[in-house]
Amino acid sequence: MNGKGKSYRAALAKVDRAQRYLLEDGLRLVRDTARAKFDETVEMAIRLGVDPRQADQNVRGTVSLPHGMGKTVRVLAFAKGEKEKEAQEAGADFVGSDELIKKISEGWFDFDKTVATPDMMAAVGRIGKVLGPRGLMPNPKIGTVTVDIGKAVKEIKAGKLEFRVDKAGIIHVPVGKASFEADKLIDNARAVLMSILRAKPASAKGNYVRGVTISTTMGPGVKVDLAQIRAMAA
Repeated sequence: MNGKGKSYRAALAKVDRAQRYLLEDGLRLVRDTARAKFDETVEMAIRLGVDPRQADQNVRGTVSLPHGMGKTVRVLAFAKGEKEKEAQEAGADFVGSDELIKKISEGWFDFDKTVATPDMMAAVGRIGKVLGPRGLMPNPKIGTVTVDIGKAVKEIKAGKLEFRVDKAGIIHVPVGKASFEADKLIDNARAVLMSILRAKPASAKGNYVRGVTISTTMGPGVKVDLAQIRAMAA
């Protein structure tokens, strides 16, 4: 605990480090450990029994949080003509084609998510090297390259998130804000876990979920009972 402040130590004292909490109890506890002056994000880290180096075990997908993320998501839509109008009416914050591509190539990134119609992808590909590393490249596998661009915009605005396993075999996903009612955090967390469980690769051997930890942005981690998570899978 060297270097940690008094408020962190007080939050840590509420957590039994040896205990594995039921998901519901763990989420209530992390809300109680929120200590920052801003509304902290409640985050979930899920350690999986997969080898991300293998293409058939690179777990990724999307999940729609029942209660959203508690923040405004700025959506940029690459579209032309009628599809441009459709994206605007659906609530996209920025809509366009070549002019947006040029602006991004010059260093502008004042948006959180992107969607695109299929006919735009050849042009969007020109900035793939700057969008890709930031996780902003539209992808048909997660529904962000689609002719139904209005639906895609609405889903993201409503709380649809992308998840992807990292090189260490861990998925990090936000499930809401510390200010959320506990029941809303529980609903969101269950939705995330069920989506990840459904994304289990056929080639994954042994225990698929090997660890689940939840925390707020500035708070200590709380470990979740794996027996409960594995029962959800059944």
